[in-house]
Amino acid sequence: MENTHTTNAAILILVVVMMMLSITVSDDPDMLQDICIADLKSDVKVNGLVCKSNVTAEDFFFAGIAKPGATNNSVGSLVTLANVEKIPGLNTLGVSLARIDYAPGGLNPPHTHPRATELIFVLEGKLDVGFITTADKLISKSIKKGDVFAFPKGLVHFQKNNGKDPAAVISAFNSQLPGTQSIAASLFSAKPEVPDNVLAMAFQVETKDVQKIKSKFAPKK
Repeated sequence: MENTHTTNAAILILVVVMMMLSITVSDDPDMLQDICIADLKSDVKVNGLVCKSNVTAEDFFFAGIAKPGATNNSVGSLVTLANVEKIPGLNTLGVSLARIDYAPGGLNPPHTHPRATELIFVLEGKLDVGFITTADKLISKSIKKGDVFAFPKGLVHFQKNNGKDPAAVISAFNSQLPGTQSIAASLFSAKPEVPDNVLAMAFQVETKDVQKIKSKFAPKK
């Protein structure tokens, strides 16, 4: 009987420890030193980026999101990243930013960030934004200058400028490198290609329709 109680207690302790670990490692790992400047030229592969020895203030600086980005492209938007690849000093700090600019009618197409929750602050203009839960429910809202909106980690989301004026936001992430997977681009421009019959069945369309969409994502010659 005592062995049974001991076993049950051990299982309970193990479950509690596993729950604590799952909470602890849900985002970027905690840093174990003051700073760890990313060595962007290193060939060593780790979960993150290896540290370099020489440190300067420039490792913590980036001016790239001060000005609007060019939005004269097929979707009418441009994302300017301020992550660890642009600011090496963010390595192990678990944060990053981005600026997104939208032309009138511009769209930041449906996409996910597999490693981070996103919080946007509207600098100017108006946007229709939303994300889709795993129960296929759309959570959407119209937001304007000064508003804040959150997109939960890993969920498909979008932003659309339906106004007549340009719009812009600053995005904050709880990851130094949140990653972005654009749904349409991932499916229709993957290399090697996702088979046409897979996409045709998934979207309930003809193969010729899939091929037509793929041609839209093909590199310009």
